[in-house]
Amino acid sequence: MRITALTALITFVIDQLSKWAVVQVMNLKEVGQIDVLPPYLVFHMAWNRGANFGLLSGHGDLLRWGWVVLAVVISIWVLLWVRREQFSALGQISAGLLIGGALGNAIDRIVYGAVADFLNMSCCGFSNPYSFNVADITIFAGAFGLILFTGETKNRT
Repeated sequence: MRITALTALITFVIDQLSKWAVVQVMNLKEVGQIDVLPPYLVFHMAWNRGANFGLLSGHGDLLRWGWVVLAVVISIWVLLWVRREQFSALGQISAGLLIGGALGNAIDRIVYGAVADFLNMSCCGFSNPYSFNVADITIFAGAFGLILFTGETKNRT
């Protein structure tokens, strides 16, 4: 359980620091785009008011607060699941990645009214129109890890 909590905390802090550095310090919210290693890595400001790729973004504050509540409920459920099942270290890390990312995006919705997405990557003739953030990466990695590693539990003796 400690591994999950520590991973969630580290994930949350890295996510929020990256958003603060890029959105506030580098002023991406005003500049709009910073070419880092174009086209492979571009900081492109996108305020996501919906789900993945901005889906359901036209539903205003009701959906905003719904996403916040959903992130908190899922985080609590995953914590209880980890506690009950006593996952292996990889399962606990995966849970922490998912929880830290979900709470990072939830804080964005509370503070900004939307999730601050800024990472944009394109390659090999493919121009990616979408931006994402560190929390999105950790949510995906955590969910994938939970699928892969939750069948392994610690010895309960």
